[in-house]
Parts: sequence; C-alpha cells; structure tokens
Amino acid sequence: MLYGREAERAAVAAVLARAWEGRGGALLVRGVAGIGKSELLAEAARRARTAGSEVCVLRTTGTEAESVLPFSGLHLLLRPVLTGERLARLPGPQARALRGAFGLDEASPEDRFRIGLAVLTLLSDLAAEQPVLCLADDFQWLDPSSAEALLFTARRLGDERVALLLAARDGLPGDGGPSPAPGVPELRLDALGPAAAAELLADRAPDLADGVLATVVERTAGHPLSLVETVRSLTPGQRAGNVPVPAELPVPARLVEAYRARIEGLGPAARTALLVAAAESGGELRTVLPAAGALGAGPDGLRAAERVGLVTLTDAVVAFRHPLVRAAAYQGADPAERMAAHRALAEAGAGRDPDRTAWHLASAASGPDEEVAARLSRAGESAWGRGAFAAAVAAHRRASELSPLPLDRARRLLSAAQISVVTGRIAQADGLAREAMELTEDRTLRAWLGMVRGAVEDANGNPRTAAYLLLDHAEPSAGGDSGPVVPMLVLAARSAWAAADGALITRVGEVAARVRPEQPATAALSAMAALVSGVARLATDPHRSSAAPVADLNGPVASLRSFVDEVRGRNPGSHLLRLLAVDCAALTGDDDAALGLATAEAARCLERGTLLSLADVLRVLGDVQLATGRPREAAATAAEAEDAAGSTAEAAGPLPARRLTAVADRIAARTAALAGDEEKCRAALERSGGEDSAAVLALLDLGLGRPERALRRFGDALRGGAPAAVALLPATGDLVEAAVRAGRPGLAAGQLAAFTAWAEAGGQPWATAVALRCAALTGPEETAEEGYAAALGRHRVAGRPFEEARTELLYGEWLRRARRRTEARPRLRNALEAFERLGAVPWAERARGELRAVGGTASPASVARPDPLAALTPQERQVVRLAAAGAGNRDIAARLFLSPRTVEYHLYKAYPKLGVGSRRELAALAAGFGGPLPDLR
Repeated sequence: MLYGREAERAAVAAVLARAWEGRGGALLVRGVAGIGKSELLAEAARRARTAGSEVCVLRTTGTEAESVLPFSGLHLLLRPVLTGERLARLPGPQARALRGAFGLDEASPEDRFRIGLAVLTLLSDLAAEQPVLCLADDFQWLDPSSAEALLFTARRLGDERVALLLAARDGLPGDGGPSPAPGVPELRLDALGPAAAAELLADRAPDLADGVLATVVERTAGHPLSLVETVRSLTPGQRAGNVPVPAELPVPARLVEAYRARIEGLGPAARTALLVAAAESGGELRTVLPAAGALGAGPDGLRAAERVGLVTLTDAVVAFRHPLVRAAAYQGADPAERMAAHRALAEAGAGRDPDRTAWHLASAASGPDEEVAARLSRAGESAWGRGAFAAAVAAHRRASELSPLPLDRARRLLSAAQISVVTGRIAQADGLAREAMELTEDRTLRAWLGMVRGAVEDANGNPRTAAYLLLDHAEPSAGGDSGPVVPMLVLAARSAWAAADGALITRVGEVAARVRPEQPATAALSAMAALVSGVARLATDPHRSSAAPVADLNGPVASLRSFVDEVRGRNPGSHLLRLLAVDCAALTGDDDAALGLATAEAARCLERGTLLSLADVLRVLGDVQLATGRPREAAATAAEAEDAAGSTAEAAGPLPARRLTAVADRIAARTAALAGDEEKCRAALERSGGEDSAAVLALLDLGLGRPERALRRFGDALRGGAPAAVALLPATGDLVEAAVRAGRPGLAAGQLAAFTAWAEAGGQPWATAVALRCAALTGPEETAEEGYAAALGRHRVAGRPFEEARTELLYGEWLRRARRRTEARPRLRNALEAFERLGAVPWAERARGELRAVGGTASPASVARPDPLAALTPQERQVVRLAAAGAGNRDIAARLFLSPRTVEYHLYKAYPKLGVGSRRELAALAAGFGGPLPDLR
C-alpha cells in the first residue's frame, strides 16, 4: 500500500487514463533503493485491475545476474501472451524475429529493429482487445537487448491503448545520473513527508510509542523501506519506548543488510534455495527446483521463505517480494556458494537454452577454462545473430577472460571490438582493440585489430590518421595472403576522401593495385585514385588536346561503373563492398544506381544497427533525392535520419546520433539554399558541421543574385586540391554560371574541362546536358542556340528537373537578348513552373521577371497549382506515399517502424486534408506527389 504520494499517483493515473483513451505512452519512475518504486508500479497494476474494464497487465524485472542474457527480460514480460495464435497474427518477418530472439527459430542480425517492431505490433494487437499495462521493475538491470526493444516501443505508443511504466534505481539520493531510458518522461520519487511516514508507521506498527515513532521518522529521513525495516528490527521494549532506540538505524545503502539478516534467520536449505532462485532471473521452478535439489535444498526451503514474506510461489514460478530481497540472497552468499548455484543451474537447464547454460557455466568458473570460453563465444555469436549486440560484446569479452591462451583471448576481444565498432560504440571498440593488441604478435590478427583502430579514428573525426593507420597495416599484406587487406583498403579510401587528401587517395590506389589476385574492389580503388589524378591534370591544364581529357578519365570511370554493375548484379554479403559501390555510383554521377544502392543499403543498416554507415548512406540518398527533384522524399530521408538518431542514441552512444542528425541538417541546408532562405541555410550548415558548405552556400548566393560571392566560395574550395575538384564536379554548372555572371568565365575553365571529360566518360544524360549548357554559356554566340537545344534534348531523359529548368531559363534569357520574345516565352514559362514545383523561390522570381520582360504571364497551373501534400505532416506524407503505391497497413508499419494502428490513424488524419475517402481515390492523386511512388517489390 502507498502512503502519501498524491502527486505521483496522479501522474501515473494520468498516463493510464490517456492510454485507455488510445493515447498511450511511457513513464520512468526513478529513485534510490527502497523509496517505493516497486510499490508505485504495484499500485498502477491495482488501479488498472479496478478501472472498470479488464486490463492485460504484463510484468518483468531486471536482475544483475542475468543482465547479460539477451532478451531474457523481454521474454519474461511477454511470456503470458506468447501463444502460437498470437504470434501467427504478426507479419511473417516480425514473427520470425521475435521467435529468433527467444531461441524458438533461426535468427539474423537484420532482426534487430524487427524485434522492437514485433513487440509494438504484438502490444497493439493486444490493445485492440483490451488496454495493456506493461511494468518493468529494476529497469537499470534489464538486459540491453530487452531495454532497447522496450524503448523502441515506448517512443511509438502515441496511438495505442498501451501504458509502459519503468522503474529504475538511482545510486544515492539526488544523484540520478544519466537516464537509463532517454526520451521517456521521468517521475522522481523522494522521501515521504512526516505525515505520510507517520501514517505508514501507524499502520505497520500500531504499538509504536509516539516518541519512538517521531524518532524513527526523523532518523530514517522518511525513506519508506528504512521505516519498515527499522521498526521490524526494534525489540518490544524499544517499540514501547522503554528502551532507547539505537543511534544507528538502517539507511538506504544498508537495506540489503537488513534483508540479509532475515535470510540468515532461515535454515541452510532455505538459504540455498533462495540463492538458486536469485541466480535464475526467470524464476522458472522447472529449473530452480532441480538445481536447488542438486545442492541439497528441496521445495520446503522455498516454502519457508514464502512464509516469512520473502518470495511468492505459483505453480510454475518463484517471485521475490522486492528486488532488494533478490540482491540480498545473491550478494549475501559467498563466492563459492554462488558458483555452485550457477553450476547446478547450468546442469538443470542443459539442453533447453545453450546460451543461458553458457553464462551459468561462466559464472561458475573459478579460472580460465577453454571449454567454457568456447561455449560462451558461441553464445556471443548467437546473440549477434539475434541482434542482441550488447549481449554479444559481453559474451565475447567474458569468453576472452576465460581463455587460457593469449592468442584466443585476443581473438575473442577482436570479435567484441568488431561488433562494437559497427554498431557505433566507438570508445568501447577502441579499448577492446588496444587490449587485444597487447596480447598478440600474430600479423593477421593485428591487421584485423588495426582495421578496428582505423575505423575508431575515422569515427572520432580523425580521417587522415585513420587512413595512415589502415594503410600501415594493409601494405605488408598486399602482395601475399590478402587477409583483411581489401576491407582495410576500402576503409582507408573512405577516410582519405573524408580527409580530402589526394596523396592518401593515390597511395590507397597504389597499394590496391598490388593486391593479388586482383579483385573488383581493388580495381575500383585504383580507379578512384586515377580519377583524382586525371581530374587534377585537367583542372590545372584545361587546354589539352580534345581527345586527351576523355582518355584521362575513360578508364577510371569505366572501372568504377563496372564495379557498381558487379555489386548491383551480385549483391555481395560484404557491407563494405556495398558501401563502396554507393560511393562509386555517386562518383560517376549515376543517379539511378546511387538511388537504388543507397535505398537498399539504408534498409540493411537500419535492420543491422550499423548506424555510422547508415549516416553515410542516407547522406548520399538525400543528395540524390534533391538532385533528381524529389524534395519530399529527401525530407522523408531527413526524418528517417532524425528518427534513427533518437531511437538509437541510448543504445550506441552519442556519436552515431550526431552523424545522423547532421544528415538531416545537410538536407535542410540544401533545401533552404534552393529556396533562397539564407537564415535557415546557414543555421542548418552550422548544425551539420559545415560539410560541403562551399557548394551549398554558392548555390544560395547564385540564387540570390550574388555571383561574385559564389565564385569566391568556389575558388576557396578548389584550393583544397584534386579531391575538392572531384567533389565539386556535380556543382560545376553553378561555378560556370557564377563565373560568367561575374564577368570572369576564365576562372571556371579548368573545372569545366574536367567536368566535360567526366561527363563524356560517364555518359550520364544529366551531366552531358549540363556540359552542353556550360559550353553554350561560355562559347561563341553563334553556337549558343545549338548548345542549349542539344542540352534540353539530353535533359528530357536525365531526371534532374532543377538543372533542366536552369537550362530553360538560360536559353530563354538568351532568346530575349536576341529579341526573339515569342520563342523565349515557353522556355521561361517551363522554367518558372519547374522552379515553383521544386520550391526554388529566387529562381522562380528570376524566371518570372524574365517572363514579364518578354510580355508573358505565368500559366494558371503555375499560379494556382495546389500542393496535395503541403498540409500533411512528414509522417503522414510517408504513410500516404506508401498507401498510394498499394502497400497495406502492416507493410507500411514494417517499413516505417510504426504499429498498424498508428498507420491507420495517420491515414484517418490525412484523408480529409487530401479530400479523399479511400485508397483508390488516394492513388488517383499520386501524379501530384512529386517524384515516382516507392517501389514495393
């Protein structure tokens, strides 16, 4: 029973009331041990049961002993509702993921987010029948995989009849530390006031003298469990006030000792049975009773503990009255007794759960043991396969500690470090790799460890250091057994590009050329280096013979395109090779390939939790979406990046979240530059770290009529050398226009020569069109019209509407200057309509002014064309686009990490805004959605 706590009860009641109305949510209750968190959760359960309608109450409790067992807490929570019928109602991939998490089916690392989604769908399905209350006590000890799945769910309960209450223990009063559930609203429990404390004591100890009651309240500072345990410890004379109360009373840090004293009052068999139950968090009697029996403790021991109020027994489970009782039972035993309990549990559970057995054996080990280490290492591989990354790292780490040989210790530390780095736990990966380096001189193993160290340096913002470190490890292996040389070179190349260091890119290419046998990836890396050197030669010597420029770039571009085609056709298992293919597609200007590869890889990164790579892929995806006239899809990509950052920050730390939010800011900056919104553009660039700021700000300047400033930005950026020249190839049209409008076309000659050769070598229609436009803009007047017309011909199949509109605008301006006003009007009107569709405000104003100058007016469609999606929220836009493409609610939910009920709610809100009443009518609006609908195959 709760005493006082009116405000806290009201806060919990409000969460429940909103949830029962279909506005679900979560609440984290925090406070020191014994402050009343468990009792508040129990009060919530009582309130739910008396709310007037039947409520499904699900419970779990974290335990320190089993915090390394993946999904153990989640299984305890969902066990009452995990029926075959219920699982069968989940979408197939989600059902398989949840079964895999619980060891009931094959599992895959790609299931990581499907597990959270499966929990959300399962709870949503339950909530369609009755309200659901989920309670998770001692959340700070819940295994990380379960915690991540519950937090994923907590952020998506807004449209569900589900309430999630978490309780987490703080160390000391007032010392909460970082939240174990970031983003979940908190309710902090403090000490009881004097009146509530006195009421509690009056109920629990009616024989307590008034003076003694006041003394106990004062000395325990209103701590509820201290109050109860203090009174329990007093003698009858002390309670009556005839004997002085001791000066030293139990305080929160010593509450476990109070329970230990009660446990010590039991017989040896009961203490042993309690210890075994404490070491097995699931509390399943089918495991606890045989294990206790093997140690000489029968069922009577647990019944004795139940009689004194320490545990409760059902037909299948033993549950501790309070988490502190479990802690006292476990921590009060000596190490030898705990090891014996774990050994007995391993034997009792053998054959049912190999991973749990391995952890019990590890807890029972008194020193190095290769057999146990090997079993625990397999448990780590199993956890990785189920997407339980923190558990996988913990298993490999502990397996290393149990390994007798230094080489095996290093090998298992490497496994832990590799999982840490790909999931964004950078500091952890660095520590593990450094520790392993001290244990081995094995060249291949040290090379793999060097690869981890290089990835750590790159992630920490030191790409040049990373590239040097990776090359130092890769070079000795290039001529013989390749080992990890290819993935190391891929990482080195990406770091060298991030550092914009042409010499390092060249060195990567040289080392890649020595790898035997030659592989598609090494050929692509060599081609990258050749592309950089070729562009550098052309940019610094634009007057070479007409054949030489294309010859300089034909070979490298062909090799890069060949690698992209190979990856698209073969879909290799290597994550790094697929990332390299995304980079190569972007380097060759192949929009279709970049879009397809990046979209597919983003989905894989989300599923596997490879968050740093996700940021890289979404950056390319957003760039291509904006370039190809898909601003709303780019906005959805930005929303996806922000959502991934918020959903995973607590699991992987702040670095991946910062990278992901930088992607969203990069998209916002480019969108604002197009719209001519200088304030938003600069603010977003500052938040993003300023990557590619020269090209973005130059576009902004050009749109706002500041060509001289744009030209200076390009000049400053190109002083960065060959990598900068390559990076700025897609912005060459901006540079050329800025130079011409500033009256200094010669300043763009070198970059234009490189771009023209690159465009011809790649054969991409958009690039060829921009090259023709630039030639028309900078060439003789007598060839200009032919150039503009040829450019527009290529634009028709290019898929870059902004570039096409700019060519229409420049052509229309040229026609106006030639006094061919009638011919200029359709060109300028086309430009205006395209700019308005794309939200390119200053460009539309320029086109409108030019159109007026030739006596033209905007078409009615241009003036009053409604945007069918303008009234929708970003989430509603995503749902509507997928629904219009034919996806069902469950398919949409799986794609967007929502529950089907939330999808239904978004459609319910979107239909009136769009003026439709059905999916059929929604599909009819698809032509106005801006860009093609998603491919649902």
